[in-house]
Amino acid sequence: MEDFDNFVANFTSAVDFQEEREIRADTKLADLPEWDSLAALGVIIMFDTEYGVTITGGDLKACPTISSIFELIQARRK
Repeated sequence: MEDFDNFVANFTSAVDFQEEREIRADTKLADLPEWDSLAALGVIIMFDTEYGVTITGGDLKACPTISSIFELIQARRK
């Protein structure tokens, strides 16, 4: 199972934040200024390359928080 801290590091890299941000499990994606279609694409690519999991934009739209994205990885890797 993936460690949450490693996931956050991968997420931060995939989104390419312009400024350092504190990312917690309850961080809402909608509250992140950098969260846009390019950031979502980066996360979709991260899922594939880092975790071997295929997701869609619709999967991400159903995830309101960072923890919900992390849970999606856990569910798809079982």
